[in-house]
Amino acid sequence: MPWWQFIIWNDDLGENVDKISQHGLTIEDVEYVLMNPKRRVTSKSTGRPAVYGYTPDGDYIFVVYEEVDDVTIEPITAYIV
Repeated sequence: MPWWQFIIWNDDLGENVDKISQHGLTIEDVEYVLMNPKRRVTSKSTGRPAVYGYTPDGDYIFVVYEEVDDVTIEPITAYIV
């Protein structure tokens, strides 16, 4: 079970929302995988924490996120693998 309580989405700035939508994913897809990860790793390119998991539609995706504090994360990007 995830340890965080809050997920930051930058709707106003469009940063992380735009990145995931460019990869054909929704906020709901990413949140589902963050809450139900199949595998936890560290991103080789950024050094940030990341997870792999299946969306409700069955797509296997990779989500990179930043740990903001003890209970908050901010998705950086996500894409189908």
